[in-house]
Amino acid sequence: MTTETGTRNKATVRKFFQLLEEENIPAFVGLFAEEGKQVNPYASGLFPAGAEGKKALMDYWEPVPGNFDGMQFPIHEIYAMEDPSIVYVKYSGKIKLRNETGYYENDYYSIFKFDEEGKIREYVEIFNPIVAARGFGLLDSIK
Repeated sequence: MTTETGTRNKATVRKFFQLLEEENIPAFVGLFAEEGKQVNPYASGLFPAGAEGKKALMDYWEPVPGNFDGMQFPIHEIYAMEDPSIVYVKYSGKIKLRNETGYYENDYYSIFKFDEEGKIREYVEIFNPIVAARGFGLLDSIK
């Protein structure tokens, strides 16, 4: 694998966040391989653990924009790893809640794994579940 592979995959990660901010979920899901998956290891029983396959990814992401009044995901760091089919990204999320109720903000770390064609085969989203629970009024649900 080459530097070009890492550059291509980092561009796809940037496109991933751009399409999410634009709320273009069909194009966003189109970045994934057919068997692509999202893994949320810290979902903590409060949030979905992820989705596998394009249909499940569409079902997972399609309703998201309708729940908010805008999303921003500035990237702070992005690196292709020694194996350039793997990209690490540190970013933040600023999501405007509906009805002028404020913002949900969290810090994220993600690992993207790509297939040979440059499609996402795995996206791991690591976030602080306590911050998320507080942001969505779910603190009482933590056991």
